[in-house]
Amino acid sequence: MSDLITFNVPDKEQFLKVVDYYSKNASTTQFDLLKQDPNHKEYRFVSFDFSLSQDSKISKTIIILTNHHKQPLTSSRSISLYTDNDLILASSFKDILGNSFSIIKSSYKPVMTPLSPLSPSLSSMNLNQLKSAIPAIKDINAKLMETNPKKKKIAVMTSGGDSPGMNAAVRAVVRTAIYNDCDVFAVKEGYQGLVDGGDSIQQMHWQDVRGYLSEGGTLIGTARCMAFKERKGRKLGAKHLVSKGIDALVVCGGDGSLTGADLFRAEWPSLLEELVKDGDFTEEQIKPYKNMSIVGLVGSIDNDMSGTDSTIGAYSALERIVEMVDYIDATAKSHSRAFVVEVMGRHCGWLALMAGIATGADYIFIPERPPKAGEWQQELKDVCLRHRQKGRRNNTVIVAEGAIDDQLNNITSEDVKKVLVEIGLDTRVTILGHVQRGGVAVAHDRWLATLQGVDAVKAILEMTPETPSPLIGIEENKIIRMPLVESVKLTKSVAEAIEKKDFDLAISLRDSEFIDSYNNFIQTTVKDDGSQLVSEEERLNIAIIHVGAPTAALNPATRAAALYCQSRGHKAFGVMNGFKGLIQDGEIKELSWLDVEDWHNLGGSEIGTNRTMPSEDLGSIAYQFQKYKFDGVLIIGGFEGLQAVKQLKDARDLYPVFNIPLVLIPSTISNNVPGTEYSLGADTCLNTLVSYTDSVKQSASASRRRVFVVEVQGGNCGYIASYTGLVSGAVSVYTPERELRLQDIQEDISLLKENFKNDQGETKSGKILIRNELCSDVYTTDLIANIIDDASNKKFGVRTAVPGHVQQGGTPSTKDRVVASRFAVKCVKFIEEFNHSLKTNGANQEGSDSKVLRFYYDKETGKKIYTCGSEELENQSACVICINGTQLSFKPIQKIWDEETNEKLRKGTVYHWEEINQVSDMISGRLMLRRELLNEN
Repeated sequence: MSDLITFNVPDKEQFLKVVDYYSKNASTTQFDLLKQDPNHKEYRFVSFDFSLSQDSKISKTIIILTNHHKQPLTSSRSISLYTDNDLILASSFKDILGNSFSIIKSSYKPVMTPLSPLSPSLSSMNLNQLKSAIPAIKDINAKLMETNPKKKKIAVMTSGGDSPGMNAAVRAVVRTAIYNDCDVFAVKEGYQGLVDGGDSIQQMHWQDVRGYLSEGGTLIGTARCMAFKERKGRKLGAKHLVSKGIDALVVCGGDGSLTGADLFRAEWPSLLEELVKDGDFTEEQIKPYKNMSIVGLVGSIDNDMSGTDSTIGAYSALERIVEMVDYIDATAKSHSRAFVVEVMGRHCGWLALMAGIATGADYIFIPERPPKAGEWQQELKDVCLRHRQKGRRNNTVIVAEGAIDDQLNNITSEDVKKVLVEIGLDTRVTILGHVQRGGVAVAHDRWLATLQGVDAVKAILEMTPETPSPLIGIEENKIIRMPLVESVKLTKSVAEAIEKKDFDLAISLRDSEFIDSYNNFIQTTVKDDGSQLVSEEERLNIAIIHVGAPTAALNPATRAAALYCQSRGHKAFGVMNGFKGLIQDGEIKELSWLDVEDWHNLGGSEIGTNRTMPSEDLGSIAYQFQKYKFDGVLIIGGFEGLQAVKQLKDARDLYPVFNIPLVLIPSTISNNVPGTEYSLGADTCLNTLVSYTDSVKQSASASRRRVFVVEVQGGNCGYIASYTGLVSGAVSVYTPERELRLQDIQEDISLLKENFKNDQGETKSGKILIRNELCSDVYTTDLIANIIDDASNKKFGVRTAVPGHVQQGGTPSTKDRVVASRFAVKCVKFIEEFNHSLKTNGANQEGSDSKVLRFYYDKETGKKIYTCGSEELENQSACVICINGTQLSFKPIQKIWDEETNEKLRKGTVYHWEEINQVSDMISGRLMLRRELLNEN
């Protein structure tokens, strides 16, 4: 818990004195770091100690000292400080350490509403600390309500086609709005509800969205509304919003719905003018509603909106498609058949493309990159027959419903079937239809919808009349905002480019992941006919090694790397049973096309994995590397993989043969590899836990009064626990990053008692707590359950649930399959490019000693020079493929080890999932329940 230091600050001069005093006299000069952007470190200082200045303005200090996530202050480090503009007039100042403070924001809100939904204020204090602030809280809140009685009123609606995750978005908007002291309304049946008004616009309360996370579709309804396409309908919508006092709207829908939202805001001023002319309102009545704040969330299974890498529901729909195609493959192999599978996507081929990659399909048809008219038939035949000749028993072709050729002629599933029948294949057609929309949301969509819903409310509270309506999206692993009108324009541009047959422009308007994935599919599947082979002297021997505990994505990554190697003429060698097998047996197998072609949906490790490190026998490893003349090594694993790359790099002086590119693909369910925010296998684990916790909550809900303590894996890393807590709606999450004390458990008992007292067992409100397996040596899962059970006084029951090693197994998720393919191909390309640069520099000529020995002697000086001898080359040649915020990059292993690694705890020094804990505490009701207890006291 935090040691809180607070000060009353009536003016700027006193504030500067406080900062100066604090810097000189505090027992430590370390602060709580909330990392919102990997390239911008933002600190927030918060306290609950308020006082009134002479002009009755509220003054507050914002300093909090914590024992968690300590980051020492160094000179010239910039930090952002939230305070009141009228109290601190300067835009920036420096403390005695030379740290530059920039004042960027201020706000007046009731004390129990933090400065931001992501503020650590409530979550960083325990209940006893907060109780002492009750008198001041009541006085200040009363004062605020006198001066600012108008609450923000926010409406949320789902529109267009339904998609899994919409309910999670609605839940996040409702609870974030209530938490920020706003009234929130649900517009039933989409835009039709705006047109109808009345009971179609209903105020929502905290308990109304209980259970929403585990429900598919949209519980507030959606409908296609022709009336809203007319100005008359939009005027009715404006009238009904003003009648309810609503001045902000969150729209969750596809491109059509968001286009309507953009038009609605553009017309808003003129619609109000007409309502005044019609006599519906007076000028005075509409004055508070002159500006309508509109925020867009993209809820669409097609993933067809520009400005975001993925939309709410897309990965859930893809999961359904891939699951069905996996089933189809089993029967297709039995009968040696071909199947043509049609998926949704009229104007966007994302589902077809990603399904093609995730299912190992032979061919895909997408609108952004149509085949040549009159020629595609022969190419399709060639690809399918070639794969048959290589040993495949079945063929799979994925067709987007909007598939066309380059002359804009439609290509139907039946057209494709006729072509396959012509070459003698027993062919069937399966149109998946609306099964793609059904089912509950996967972990990714729950996370995405929740964080975007939170950010939507945050955007509304921060908007000014001049702020463009934002679209909340995601780029790589970071929630982003972009102007809604710009996103709509770009989305329309794709369809326009297709109509103009400018297909290069059409695909360029898609996100980078789409473009990478398309190129990878073509290179590994369609162009495996020898047309992409490099020259003999440029062909490489690449080793693939699995290290550490198994994850579900090891095989898909290996498959993609091996297929890309074969399409280029390289040899991919699977090192059997990791470094242990390399040391003991030296068993290395060249991976053929038939060896790996069906690994796309296999969990575990087909070539074997274990935790043995290279340091056990570097000499034997060097011998095998030299024997097979490896030009690069692709290691796939978790923290042990990171250690393996580091050990091989450090041994280069003794064993020059290690002077080759060494690349790590992070793959661990714990997601504890330093330097990156994403590891293969984590998504599969989270999907498993989503299904598991949904079942547990269902049991708890059926019993009405029951709590489950669920223990999850993760080692010393709290990522899995934190993420599971968010997507399962857990009441509390216990992680290794925060010391678990008896006071914390006692507080949770108080919160649970209050929760059960309020609902009286009348609602489906089964509750779970998530505990990381190593969060505490003292408070085990069973002990926590016993403590809570004993303190409940029979008011509710407590059970434990431990999913165990089921978290490591199973069929890889579609996200893991797609990302594994992308990472693997990028890593092999990295090895290609590095070797090419060595050859260009004369350090790696074919047939030369340096090609085998990895060193050469300078002709002039006679000095021994390693092929990766320079510091720059040495660092560049040993790296990790990483995702950080919006960036995908290769980071040098040495930099990660020196700056971002906690070797003792086997994880990074930066906890990129901390934001998840803060959002989870708010959305799950933990912080709201604290408020209720405080108000009662």
